[in-house]
Amino acid sequence: MTTATHQEETLGFQTEVKQLLHLMIHSLYSNREIFLRELISNSADACDKLRYEALENDALYGSDAELRVEIEHDAEAGTVTVRDTGIGMSREEVIQNLGTIAKSGTSEFLKQLSGEKQKDAKLIGQFGVGFYSGFIVADEMVVRTRRADAEQGVEWRSKGEGEFTIGEIDRPERGTEIVLHLKEDAKEFADDFRLKNLVRKYSDHIDVPVRMPKVEKAQDDEGNEIEGSETVSWETVNEATALWVRPKAEISDDEYKTFYKHISHDFNDPLTWSHNKVEGKLEYTSLLYLPAQAPFDLYQRDGVRGLKLYVQRVFIMDDAEAFLPLYLRFVKGVLDSKDLPLNVSRELLQKSPQVDSMKSALTKRALDMLKKLAKDKDAYQTFWNTFGSVLKEGPAEDYANRDKIAELLRFSTTHTDSTTQDQSLADYVSRMKDGQQKIYYIVADSFNAASHSPHLEIFRKKGIEVVLLHDRIDEWLMSHLTEFDGKSLADVAKGDLDLDDMADEQEKQAQEETAKAKEDLVKRVKQALGEDVQEVRVTHRLTDSPACVVLPEHEMGFQMRRLMEAAGQELPEVKPILELNPEHALVSRLEQTDSGSFDDLARILLDQAVIAEGGHLDDPAAYVKRLNTLLSV
Repeated sequence: MTTATHQEETLGFQTEVKQLLHLMIHSLYSNREIFLRELISNSADACDKLRYEALENDALYGSDAELRVEIEHDAEAGTVTVRDTGIGMSREEVIQNLGTIAKSGTSEFLKQLSGEKQKDAKLIGQFGVGFYSGFIVADEMVVRTRRADAEQGVEWRSKGEGEFTIGEIDRPERGTEIVLHLKEDAKEFADDFRLKNLVRKYSDHIDVPVRMPKVEKAQDDEGNEIEGSETVSWETVNEATALWVRPKAEISDDEYKTFYKHISHDFNDPLTWSHNKVEGKLEYTSLLYLPAQAPFDLYQRDGVRGLKLYVQRVFIMDDAEAFLPLYLRFVKGVLDSKDLPLNVSRELLQKSPQVDSMKSALTKRALDMLKKLAKDKDAYQTFWNTFGSVLKEGPAEDYANRDKIAELLRFSTTHTDSTTQDQSLADYVSRMKDGQQKIYYIVADSFNAASHSPHLEIFRKKGIEVVLLHDRIDEWLMSHLTEFDGKSLADVAKGDLDLDDMADEQEKQAQEETAKAKEDLVKRVKQALGEDVQEVRVTHRLTDSPACVVLPEHEMGFQMRRLMEAAGQELPEVKPILELNPEHALVSRLEQTDSGSFDDLARILLDQAVIAEGGHLDDPAAYVKRLNTLLSV
């Protein structure tokens, strides 16, 4: 019970900025519900201050040694009350802390601490403006407080209009009580369910228990409710502990899994997790998870993603995107830091070297987590089947970690001839032939198109493995992943065929002689096809097919061109290079064909090569007509 006594006076705020107060109340915070987070944070700080001062003066606890925060509401009166059993404030401290805008008592207290005390402090407030967030929802705030080592209490009142009233009161309890008289449009907060949800959302993990009254019907000996009789008890509505700040050795796997489901709203267990505490120039704790199942918006690059950000266990934002690159957007988890550069209202994260440093460290932590998971082939395959296409975005976005990402990539290859992408580039290198200096790959729209491409014929004949790329992102990936383990990556459908030192001199000499013998044929075909091809030449990459089309070495591939054209991009036209298999019967027939049907047969070979590459003909009907004419002869 508190009663006003004497010595009341009305004072102006020490900072003569009524406009600034109005601006803070109406513009600083975009989310009205933030007020409860700020007031609970202040109360938790007050409890911590008492705990530290009591280390030297245990008498400060008096007859109540329990540190806690209590929240009550009165729907009829339209009030919400937040009280704590913390250190409380003297009259001078009330004027100094509440009468001066942006005066942070927590910051001042931290300056007074030194050494290990400061390092262990769990104080939350930084800016000294959180208290004023109460005026977002209240047209008047009343603060009643008594410092633990004082006998007299203090009452502070203000309507947030540039002045406040302060006076002494009798207050037997230490600590601070804040009563918010809610505005008409904020009466929704005088609701038990609403307040509990806000506590669990923003203050679930602060280490001071937050309690609210629980009203229950009284029961007789037989368990029946007694009409008109109610009992009120206090229940703790927050967990009052943060799993991530506990030592790893004390946390069971089941606790990690349960916490993952709590923060991710995923019913499945995570594949793995990484719990890490960093101390030094930057102090933060991270708990990262790899999900087993993809969210529905995984491939929407502007979708919701990021870590849950806490500062001193107080929830700040749900999707802090600044700490992981986009290609790791599937990673879930929590980041809790002491000294992040937030804006004054703590609703926005500011760009800074600290954020960049933490992003770099967390990215490496996530990649190391994947590398460790890769030792379990089955578990990693589950991850890859779900998130592999997203991880392939990495080499283009994160040059610094390109080699780390390359180790984690998985592909289909001719070694297994399976649609399952389960072969790493390291696996490929370990199986390379003697004298092979390159990692060969082919890009196509589908696995079947890649595995049956004419470009693979000579590689299959010689037993040289080729990576089969059939995801939409693969050609873009390869434009940024140019080497691995000192081996360059080469597209078998671009440029001249170069099998390094795997062809003997006798074979090379025979190829040169064949090319010379077919010079006249090559000239006739180039003349027949005209501007539809860039070049015609004899090839030795084919064993079963009569012809194939290739592109210049540094030209954009067919698959990427088709994707960009489908997206409405206008691209300069690029003519293909037609390569002929001199050993094939159709090429021999072409060589013996008279000028009357030579042009048609040459165009049929070109059209077939385009189709085999997965391309589309500009005039399919003309191709069918030529083919029918040829078949009817």
